[in-house]
Amino acid sequence: MSDELLAELYATLKARASADPKVSYVASLYHKGLDGILKKVGEEAVETVIAAKGGDPKALIHETADLWFHCLVMLAFLDIGPEQILAELKGRMGRSGIEEKARRHEG
Repeated sequence: MSDELLAELYATLKARASADPKVSYVASLYHKGLDGILKKVGEEAVETVIAAKGGDPKALIHETADLWFHCLVMLAFLDIGPEQILAELKGRMGRSGIEEKARRHEG
């Protein structure tokens, strides 16, 4: 997913915060609050795992897109931009996952 696409989607999600929950799916999620959004992220995560286990790449792509979308809704609700997540990922480049986990547990 390109930085531009993430930024555009994030801007759309932020703009939908003030929309009518009866006509905007994103607004309806915002209306449910953080707990409702987190419930949806959890549901999508489970569906993604099931799709991966099922071995159908098309289903996995669909469910992963749903999961990413709902994660972006969560981030937008919490005023965390996708550039912050991308910066975190970029900072991890060139470092092993084992090293990264050890760094988190220091201090």
